[in-house]
Amino acid sequence: MQNPLLKPFNTPFGTAPFTEIKEEHFLPAFEQAIVEAKENIQKIESSTDAPTFDNTIVALEHCSDLLGKISSIFFNLNSAETNDEIQKIAQEVSPKLSGLRNDILLNEKLFDKVKAVYDQKEQLTLSTEDSKLLEKSYSDFALNGAALDTEKKEQLRNVDLELSKLSLTFGEHVLAATNAYEMVVDNEADLKGLPDAIKEAASMTAKEKGKEGKWVFTLQYPSYIPFMTYAENQSLREELFRAFGSRCFDGGDNDNQEIVQKLVRLRNEKAQLLGFENYADYVLEKRMAPSPQAVVDFLNDLQQKARPAAEKEVEDVIAYAKANGAEEVQRWDWAFWSEKLKKERFDIDDEALKPYFKLENVLNGVFDVSNKLYGLNFKERTDIQKYHEDVMTYEVTDENGRLISVFYADFFPREGKRGGAWMTSFRGQSFVEGEEQRPHVSIVCNFTKPTETKPSLLTFNEVTTLFHEFGHALHGMLAEGKYESLTGTSVYWDFVELPSQVLENWCYERETLDLFAKHYETGEAIPQEMIDKIKASSTFLEGYQTLRQVSFGLLDMGYHRLADGVVDNVADFEKEAMDSTSLNAMAKVEGVNMSVAFSHIFQGGYAAGYYSYKWAEVLDADAFELFKEKGIFDKATADSFKENVLSRGGIEDPMVLYKRFRGQEPKVDALLRRAGLLN
Repeated sequence: MQNPLLKPFNTPFGTAPFTEIKEEHFLPAFEQAIVEAKENIQKIESSTDAPTFDNTIVALEHCSDLLGKISSIFFNLNSAETNDEIQKIAQEVSPKLSGLRNDILLNEKLFDKVKAVYDQKEQLTLSTEDSKLLEKSYSDFALNGAALDTEKKEQLRNVDLELSKLSLTFGEHVLAATNAYEMVVDNEADLKGLPDAIKEAASMTAKEKGKEGKWVFTLQYPSYIPFMTYAENQSLREELFRAFGSRCFDGGDNDNQEIVQKLVRLRNEKAQLLGFENYADYVLEKRMAPSPQAVVDFLNDLQQKARPAAEKEVEDVIAYAKANGAEEVQRWDWAFWSEKLKKERFDIDDEALKPYFKLENVLNGVFDVSNKLYGLNFKERTDIQKYHEDVMTYEVTDENGRLISVFYADFFPREGKRGGAWMTSFRGQSFVEGEEQRPHVSIVCNFTKPTETKPSLLTFNEVTTLFHEFGHALHGMLAEGKYESLTGTSVYWDFVELPSQVLENWCYERETLDLFAKHYETGEAIPQEMIDKIKASSTFLEGYQTLRQVSFGLLDMGYHRLADGVVDNVADFEKEAMDSTSLNAMAKVEGVNMSVAFSHIFQGGYAAGYYSYKWAEVLDADAFELFKEKGIFDKATADSFKENVLSRGGIEDPMVLYKRFRGQEPKVDALLRRAGLLN
């Protein structure tokens, strides 16, 4: 029987045939695709024709198209619907992919051909996009060791091989440690303070785990966050907090301390082999931020502006807690008391808001926003194959009926799915042999599942998460270009969060909320009073949250700016790196550690790039001020954002694109104004 991954997908829109694909199809498919890619490379390398843009640069862009198709399906499954077999395949195949990448980028003959085309770029009549592809191809080789001697190339291969295995193992450990823990509660009195919906969800989890009549809480966010926020039982909050904070930090099978040390050391070794002082220098070679020092200065500047507010906020929460009977406030008390203070100060309650944010309504709301801004229409399709029954699938068209994208939405936690929320693609936008391929885009979240009596109701924070990931999705969907490596979200990492973060702003606007915020039982629109409270409370603890994000950015930079890459002790290193942002009133808890589960930087692509969230917040606050000035659904402003940002991908320099949209460079004041941190 033919391998479904190796034949054309005879499915609606050429989508992945998930119901036909079995685990055993992946390895043979990878092997064949790697062989095909190597043959394509060999053809380019051995050609006796003079190197040209088409026979070298474009040929390289498409040399591993089949491999890209298989990889995107496989690695997306490894994040959203993994199992032991898939993880085993990932460990086997990742080093091979890393090896192939090095076979290409360390190939001297190929580099000579690329350089020959690059050296005559002034004489070639290339479009902006073609020029960018040529530049990118040349710098990919130059930045990845094509000019190294044979011995250093071999060293680099070994380092890359090891790095690819380690980051996979890191992620597997975090998932396994998260899934391994459960807190079983058998006395209902211990659930005091928890909303009924959360109790019902915990009862459902217990039932699924064969513990009927009890309540089970896990380290998945929809279970963990509400417990920490509402449960009055302080000792159980402490137990759950310590379990969450000590994942991969307990010396057991899933411990990640040694993996962190190795990843940091090997990244540093790679950077130095390539002629950089440290890994952060290497990474920032392709970023908007000019240097690691500029990033640290940017973070410290934000810290300086946020610290006075943060200190006052922490004092306020502690004073409030003590006035209400608390003897002391530990880390596991923070969410509980800050939620109570927020409720009292703004007369706002996340639980009272949730009935207005039924998941299906919020999803339709973000569809409506996309329609008003960019003319997009979403039609649910039941004939597109899925990798899990929870996934929803849509056909996306524009106002002229042109196919824009296929969209997958996957919203609920399960054992085979890593935590958090992300956007990804099963296929990017490009032209292949003159034929356009429209993108297949997915967002993956971990929201509370519906129960027997209630639909999935989102907290306002989850509403903004959905909008955030959908902003990334729009960046992928609206891509227009020839080359997949330059379209959609293939942009500088500190620019990639602009489309996602800017869309969050719409959640706070009456015009937007009118579209979808309706009580799931009565159909009543969210009262203006509640909207006013959402807005008023939007800067609550903003100083504290800013300091927290800055601390993660500094920790990331700390690891990746080391001159020797040596971390003697992960706990000590983390403490020192985050020391400048710590607040005396909030004591550090022994036995917990963030680094060992910091998947963004040790498994995802945010190494030396976590600052991007704050960097892009400056861009998004500045961009949204223009929308506010012109009208949040102003067509001309939306068209300009679409033309200059969303559809252009990485075809031009991000600052050029931004200035074309905004008419000026971004100003940090817009962010400080929005955060209430500007005196």
